[in-house]
Amino acid sequence: MSVRVTVPCTRAQGELIAHADDFFPDSPNPPVLVADEPDESKPDDWLIHAYFEHPPTRAEIATLTTLGSGPPQVEQLGEADWVTMSQAGLQPIRAGRFTVHTPTHAADSDRINLEIDASLAFGTGQHATTSGCLAALDRLEREGAHFANIADIGTGTGLLAFAALALWPDARCIATDIDPVAADVARDNAAINGVQLGHGAGELLLTVADGMDSPLLAARAPFDLIVANILAGPLIELAPGFANALAPGGMIILAGLLDTQVEGVCAAYENLGLAIHGPGAGEWPVLVLKA
Repeated sequence: MSVRVTVPCTRAQGELIAHADDFFPDSPNPPVLVADEPDESKPDDWLIHAYFEHPPTRAEIATLTTLGSGPPQVEQLGEADWVTMSQAGLQPIRAGRFTVHTPTHAADSDRINLEIDASLAFGTGQHATTSGCLAALDRLEREGAHFANIADIGTGTGLLAFAALALWPDARCIATDIDPVAADVARDNAAINGVQLGHGAGELLLTVADGMDSPLLAARAPFDLIVANILAGPLIELAPGFANALAPGGMIILAGLLDTQVEGVCAAYENLGLAIHGPGAGEWPVLVLKA
């Protein structure tokens, strides 16, 4: 039996789902979380859907309720393929030349297509920051930037690393995440998207790391491109490590911060000698900095 619990939420609450820590640390089988915008005419009225393989406990429903801003609705889904159902509402995301889609949607012709399975709730590009990072990568390549040594810190699904290699296919790329499950998800997604794993040119190296604390990152540095779609606090804490690992003239793409946090994040990097190449805009700005 599968159960879906739906909680009304704001856009900001829904977008945070992709970036939040594990909400159910005591659950042996946590739900898949998906947020969507059911009515485009009401852009701030979103829904959080939680898909359970078991009847949710009172504690689990209470946790879900705290994530949104309204009463929960519980539905029994029977024996349906609830993972497929959870992904059916996730429409493809188009940013720059990229289309990101789940397995339930077809690829776009004449575009760079990336298929990401959302079954473990690490996000599929729905979050505005992910779309913004894809657009920033696309824009840099159109401006003539060339990168040969790339790091994706806090990779999650591996999506941004895949996108970077699609634009710069001769680059070496390393993608890290603090969560071992994320690294496994990224490995599976690499296979789905035909991304070769390894240490060489055009290949992706995946590893578990807390920020820049990794012997593999140290061995690969300096990087000419670092991408980090995390949160404002960690981005500020990681500023010295990123600056030290960046090659002269290298660039950093930062995301996961709100517009109210731009000043603090920019200051942390400008104090280390980096210049703002792209200031970012909107509620979830994406910053581009240059050494």
